[in-house]
Order: sequence, then C-alpha cells, then structure tokens
Amino acid sequence: MAAPMEVAVCTDSSAHLWSCIVWELHSGANLLTYRGGQAGPRGLALLNGEYLLAAQLGKNYISAWELQRKDQLQQKIMCPGPVTCLTTSPNGLYMLAGIAESIYLWEVSTGNLLVILSRHYQDISCLQFTGDSSHFLSGGKDCLVLVWSLCSVLQADSSRTPTPRHIWSHHTLPITDLHCGFGGPLARVATASLDQTVKLWEISSGELLLSVLFDVGIMAVTMDLAEHHMFCGGSEGSIFQVDLCTWTSVPRNQVTCLSVSTDGSVLLSGSHDETVRLWDIQSKQCIRTVTLKGPVTNAFIMLAPVSMLSSDFRPSLPLPHFNKHLLGAEHGDEQHRGGLTLRLGLHQQGSEPSYLERAEQLHVVMCSTMEKNVLGGQDQLRIRITELEDEVQNLRKINRDLFDFSTRIITRPAK
Repeated sequence: MAAPMEVAVCTDSSAHLWSCIVWELHSGANLLTYRGGQAGPRGLALLNGEYLLAAQLGKNYISAWELQRKDQLQQKIMCPGPVTCLTTSPNGLYMLAGIAESIYLWEVSTGNLLVILSRHYQDISCLQFTGDSSHFLSGGKDCLVLVWSLCSVLQADSSRTPTPRHIWSHHTLPITDLHCGFGGPLARVATASLDQTVKLWEISSGELLLSVLFDVGIMAVTMDLAEHHMFCGGSEGSIFQVDLCTWTSVPRNQVTCLSVSTDGSVLLSGSHDETVRLWDIQSKQCIRTVTLKGPVTNAFIMLAPVSMLSSDFRPSLPLPHFNKHLLGAEHGDEQHRGGLTLRLGLHQQGSEPSYLERAEQLHVVMCSTMEKNVLGGQDQLRIRITELEDEVQNLRKINRDLFDFSTRIITRPAK
C-alpha cells in the first residue's frame, strides 16, 4: 500500500492568478488551484476532507470549494461581518468564525448558527480545535487566550452566558497564533504574541508550562507531531527553535505561518517576502522556495484526502445554507428540512419517542428474543406454561393448608 501523499496548501494576499494553490510537498509539483477572492490570515480550513473554506479578506463571506471540482464554481457562506479567522472541527460537524470580538459557531449539517460567544474585548485573531473536537481555543488582540469546552457551550441555557474553561492572560500584547498538540483535553497548547514570547500551556490543568522570550515579536508557532521541537516565526524573518537556536538561512521578511511534516523532517514557512520555503530540520537548510504573487497569508502541510486525488469524487453531503442569526431567534431564518439536528440539553418535542422509551422497547425485544432462544419454540413454550400453572396450583393448595392450620391453632380454646 502506497504511503499517503503530503501536500502544501498556500494562499497569498494578492490572489493574482488563484486564491489557493496545492502542491506536492517533496517534488514541488502543482496539483490544484482554486480561484475566487483573497483569503485572509488564519482564514483557511479543510472541512471534513471534502471542502476547502477560505475567509475572504475584509469581506463578510466565506468561500467554499469542493476539493476535487470540475470547474471553478464556489459557494459563498454569508456572515454578519468580515471574518478575521476561521477553523473547523476535525470531526467535520462544526465551523467556527471570528467576527470582530465574537465567536460564531455553526452546525455544518444544517447550517444553523448555534451560539455567539462574546468574551473577548477586541478582534479575534486565531481559532483552533483540539484533535478530538472536544475543546476549542480563541486568541485575540486583547492579549487573552480562552479555552472553551464544546459540550458546555452547546448545553448552555439561552438565559446563561457560556463561560470558558480557562482564561490565559499572561501575554501583554495581541495574540498572533495558536498551535494545539495531540491529546484532546490533555493536549499542550503553544501561544505566540507580539510581546516577543511563546508560552506552552496544558489544557487539562490550565497551567503555564513554559515561557520563551525572544528579541522579536512572534507571528507564527507550530510543533512537530512528537512535540520534541517548537518552531517560532519572527516578525523580522527569523525562525527559532525552543532551544533558541537561530536558523542560519532565513526569509527576508516577517514570517506569517509555519507547519511541520508528519515525519518531522521538513518545515514549511510562509513570509511577507512572497515566498513559501521548505526547510530540512536536521541540517537547517532551505531545500525549496516557491515564489507567490503577494505576502503569504496561509500555508500548512496536510495529508492529501482521498477526495483531493480522485477526479470522480463528490461530497457525501452538500453544504447547507448557513444562517446569519441564532437558531430560534426572533428574526432567525427558518429551519431547512432534510438535515440532522442534534441539540444537547433540550427536551425533544412532538410525538417522537424519548431515549428512555426507545431503550425500554429495545429491552422488551431483547427479552422476548432471549425467551424464544431458551425455550426453543412454541411447543416447548406451551409445555412450560402448563408446568408453571401446575406449580402455581400446588403452591395455592399449600398456602390454603397453612392458613387452615394457623387458624385452628389460633382459635383452639385454652385448657
């Protein structure tokens, strides 16, 4: 079985020839391009291995392309305002967008806007889910990083404002990037800031594990899969490791994004000098440079989904209309039929049986099936019923005899 292909997905701010380009990581061969609009920083996301989403720079909509498309048609997801950052859950069920200082959470299957979180005080700059989709993190220009439990957010009562699980306020200047390692709720998170520090946190306890001070503002941060090395991109073009080893060959301008290959052997960097560079981590040498038409806004390495390599692939689920208003709001959009809606913490309405009723029905079916298997058919069932009826009659006779005996003892005249 052939090893999965790794590809680099990149965007720049000019979008002169295309909005997004996909190229094979090791050969540099161009595989796909997508046209239509300019993707903003931290505004590129893969949805369920079937769609590519791009938050348009300064615009109030998100472009969506089928990964393997026969034409350049794109869908537009309209939003209440310009989207500053974007991410999707690894399980493909939810989409998050930062709009001004608020976080908008949509359900992908129905397009319903489930909740709006407004706990930041300035614009949100980056969003990311944990690998198991149980938590998500938000960083903003207010210097705060918030950790949210997705379950708590979805179950929150409409009369009560959801609260983050952790509030990390150790940075003193705007947050520029987030990276979440593996482990779900036990993962470690790296946060980068213009205050020239990168900090490493633990989600489970909320504790600060490490703080590294640099001599420049940090614009991008990432870790390899084993989390042995952390790579930090500086505002003046340097790329650092957590051991403060400055790389000998660097871009000429601000580093905007970083990503590490699956095997941890190469590092991808995007810069304001309009280049995407591939570095050999062991030798710290630049092994490939791809020149774009404008400052690089997004660049990351990913395993190519099957849908990207198959020309006949079509998404299993078409994208629904995404609502701009909260589900159930007074002026909200009408719900569309045909979608699957899961609303945690709310009682079901209508004639649908409840979970307990369905469990009881299943229990009855299982018991009847087991009874048939044990007794072995209708003939044996009738024989068994006859035996039980005889036993009941015998017990009734014994009970009457005991009653008569007790009555005689109690009513016997005293001598």
